[in-house]
Amino acid sequence: MANDRLRAALGRAALTNEQVARQVGVDPKTVQKWLAGRVPHPRHRWAVSQLVDEHEEFLWPNARRNAADRAGDIAEIVAAFPRRASVDALKWRRLIDQGKQQIDLLGYTAYFLPQLVPEFVDILLEKCEAGCQVRLVIADPECEQVRLRDDEEQEPITLVARIETSLRAYEPLLVSPNAELRFQAAPLYNSVFRFDEEMFVTPHLYATPGHSAPLLHLRRVGPNGMFARFASHFEGIWADTTPATQTRSRRPAPAAG
Repeated sequence: MANDRLRAALGRAALTNEQVARQVGVDPKTVQKWLAGRVPHPRHRWAVSQLVDEHEEFLWPNARRNAADRAGDIAEIVAAFPRRASVDALKWRRLIDQGKQQIDLLGYTAYFLPQLVPEFVDILLEKCEAGCQVRLVIADPECEQVRLRDDEEQEPITLVARIETSLRAYEPLLVSPNAELRFQAAPLYNSVFRFDEEMFVTPHLYATPGHSAPLLHLRRVGPNGMFARFASHFEGIWADTTPATQTRSRRPAPAAG
């Protein structure tokens, strides 16, 4: 059965078979077979869905996950780095720039991002104005998990100090209805930085600051792969968060003098 959804999506995107083939890295005859009803390999489904700005589940609702598809889960790992600090600002900026619909940031402090990309908050504000949804979750500086993590890391700048710096940096986002800044108090095993269908993930190691922990670059291929597992991790944390403004408003002002 012909894939009318794919044909219509290519038409809306004003893409020819030859252009799609060139972008995805296949023969134009392969694209014609997809239009005739053949289901592409998972990595090609993802690539085409990005080209036409549609969800791949919409384009191929009857795609089945078999053994070959499950092997595609490994393909979701684009790259791995021994330390987060090994990923330079240009790689972060490329990932940040591509986020158009959904940006989710989860970490103890998210302190390093405005330091690494000085215009980061301005970029987020521009994206919010364009309709992007931004969710930022950092640790509640008064929670027990922050105290324990500070004891582990023994860093010169404490987590509490970094969180307070982050709150000042991200405060301009609070004026946007498309941005939310929240506190969490759970043990944080991973930091997640999602920009639409790609993300950086930092697994936390004992007594190791985030910049020295490993980093994975993931790109979503299917609905049940590694990307989805970390996206669910974010959603689980998000469900048990507190608006940062609400929490801070309950704190007494510092005494004068």
